[in-house]
Amino acid sequence: MKIKLELTHAGHAVYSQTILDEMESSAKVRGTGIAKRSIEYLTKKMEEGNAIIALTSDNEWAGFCYIETWSDEKFVVNSGLIVAPKFRHLGLARQIKQAIFNLSRTKFPHAKIFGLTTGLAVMKINSELGYKPITYSEITQDENFWSGCKSCVNYEILLAKNKKNCLCTAMIYDNENEKLKHQLENEESCISI
Repeated sequence: MKIKLELTHAGHAVYSQTILDEMESSAKVRGTGIAKRSIEYLTKKMEEGNAIIALTSDNEWAGFCYIETWSDEKFVVNSGLIVAPKFRHLGLARQIKQAIFNLSRTKFPHAKIFGLTTGLAVMKINSELGYKPITYSEITQDENFWSGCKSCVNYEILLAKNKKNCLCTAMIYDNENEKLKHQLENEESCISI
């Protein structure tokens, strides 16, 4: 069965409830918290072309991820990565994450890209893409971002820690740091002894 990745549009809204249900179900199975999103929120992401969806050749939903910007587009978060259970262990999550990362870099080339996750698999994919673990103080401090965590079962932990940490690991890809790293590597390769 062939699976294709697509930039979302309004027609993909028919998958919104299925995606939301799987996000909640998967979080319960993993025993982790998740910030719940409304069907209106997810549909808007699709309509804006701020998401990637994976579909089979029969248009069966296989996976999904979306982006959101914060702090006047200085930060962009890749969020809501989910793969339908029957399509797991095929490398689809990695493909979706790469596609949403590319979309983030294209639409917001100067933004720092970050995510919060409790999943080891997502941490590994993020690391492969160049993300680094960071403290919460290094991501957006936009109150609207943190209010999105209110529906997570771990929200009280976040508040008790004054939003300095929680059970999620924060990871960031900083385009400026990557440019500097490559510049330094190029300079080092030019040094002769």
